[in-house]
Amino acid sequence: MNGRYLAFARLLHKDGYVVKPQRGRFTRTDLDRAAILVVSNALAKENEDDWNLPTPSAFDSAEVATVRDWVKDGGSLWLIADHMPFPGAAGLLAAEFGILMRNGFALDTRTEDGRMRFTRSDGSLADHPITRGRNPSERIDSVIAFTGQAFRLEGAGEPLMTLRRNVVLLMPEVAWQFSKLTPSLSASGMLQGALVLFGKGRVAAFDEAAMFSAQVSGPDRTPAGMNDPSAPQNAQFLLNVLHWLSGLL
Repeated sequence: MNGRYLAFARLLHKDGYVVKPQRGRFTRTDLDRAAILVVSNALAKENEDDWNLPTPSAFDSAEVATVRDWVKDGGSLWLIADHMPFPGAAGLLAAEFGILMRNGFALDTRTEDGRMRFTRSDGSLADHPITRGRNPSERIDSVIAFTGQAFRLEGAGEPLMTLRRNVVLLMPEVAWQFSKLTPSLSASGMLQGALVLFGKGRVAAFDEAAMFSAQVSGPDRTPAGMNDPSAPQNAQFLLNVLHWLSGLL
């Protein structure tokens, strides 16, 4: 909330949400004070400054069970895990909801800047209450993602952002270090966004974090995320996801 997700928190606050940080391990007492839990780019202590394999879970088994049971009883979870090592850190929690994350980098072979556009017109962005919104001003026709990873759903769930055939998944041993020997596979048909109804609760899973931020990067301070001129609907998309998690959609 005080770093790369400051704009995220401010946007939620402006929309009427009470936004507070969660400090320490997840407990049922803490979770019961909230309606929605947002987890973005959690990391195990071992990977805070070292983005090499292995990438252990950011949560122990007791925390995973606590979050699972809280969602089952009616809580809403927004789980965001960007490219490696974040899928490794969030994978154990995601799997409880049938979300199978791959600990790699999803890259569009047609571009060099990491951007990937998902549109309703080509089906990569699903027609769903989240993309329809509550009125025409909230309708979403396209969103931009910035690299990320990819996952599959095991069991019931609704794809929201589907990767196209030109996307590959690179699986390096060290984040951002690629060579001709780096293992890769097609990510065609895999997902970067999906929704799961779990018991009485709801889960929104996204495998890209920058799209919900507002950043500048590099010596030229290039915009990325909600302040990127090519992503004018990302901010409303963020709000629509929260509205779905809140039961407003």
